[in-house]
Amino acid sequence: MTYFGPLEAFVQAAETSSFKEAGRRIGLSSSAIGRTIAKLEQQLGVRLFHRSTRAIALTAEGQKFLVHCYRIFAEFEAAREELSEATAEPKGRLRVGFPNLGIELMSHIVAFQKHFPEIELDLDFSDRLVNLVEEGFDAVMRIGAVDDSRLMMRKLNGFHHRLVAAPDYIVQRGLPVSPDDLQAHLCLRYRYPSSGKLAPWPFLIDGELIRPELPTASVSNNINSLLSLVEEGVGIALLPDFMVHERIKAERLVPVLDSYIHDKRDVCILWPSSRQSLPKIRAFVGFMAERLGTG
Repeated sequence: MTYFGPLEAFVQAAETSSFKEAGRRIGLSSSAIGRTIAKLEQQLGVRLFHRSTRAIALTAEGQKFLVHCYRIFAEFEAAREELSEATAEPKGRLRVGFPNLGIELMSHIVAFQKHFPEIELDLDFSDRLVNLVEEGFDAVMRIGAVDDSRLMMRKLNGFHHRLVAAPDYIVQRGLPVSPDDLQAHLCLRYRYPSSGKLAPWPFLIDGELIRPELPTASVSNNINSLLSLVEEGVGIALLPDFMVHERIKAERLVPVLDSYIHDKRDVCILWPSSRQSLPKIRAFVGFMAERLGTG
């Protein structure tokens, strides 16, 4: 990023929390980095870092400025690629955001990396709702509906949830035969990281969608931890079908109240409409659509 020397110095310092390490990365002394950032702060009229003799840390203004720098770099790279490499082989840095569930797609991500070795993947796994354009993402995978005129969208095959328990748990507690029976069971609940709310368990009873109050034995904002608890016989959990399908087939987990569960989740890939022609984005979207299927 030689076009943006001071911004690159700032970003490297922000990412490493060190003027010395930032300088090592871009071939400058720590004092040169410090002078560059001090001049940048003077031009902007704000302090970007808290400084002490031992460490540096971003100020609130620095955090905001870092987001803008990522966007500037991403837009510059996109413009450069669009102008000079629109028909070239897919390559360059590809920043992709996934929900935490996306870790289950690692086999597909590995296959993509092997198929396109010239693409440098920058993966972000988080359930927070990222701003694709503002934060400089090339693409994100999301669960649920999206309405943003700035974005292109490709729907993929979605998934549904299943209630499951370990065989040992069922032996000890019995198999629920109706949603009302769950009042006497240990329910393991997922908490949305973004809102802090518990994910409901949706049941279809006599044609009506019901989300009953449930007794809660454990709560987690990480779906893999709930899977571990279920496998250890701690309780019953509502988990994505693709996580439990093979375990049910191998009789390591038992489906619970399958006929009552009414739940379908859309999955899509989103990317900025301004970058539609970039080969690396076209390659990623096409590859994932082929591997996962389209909805």
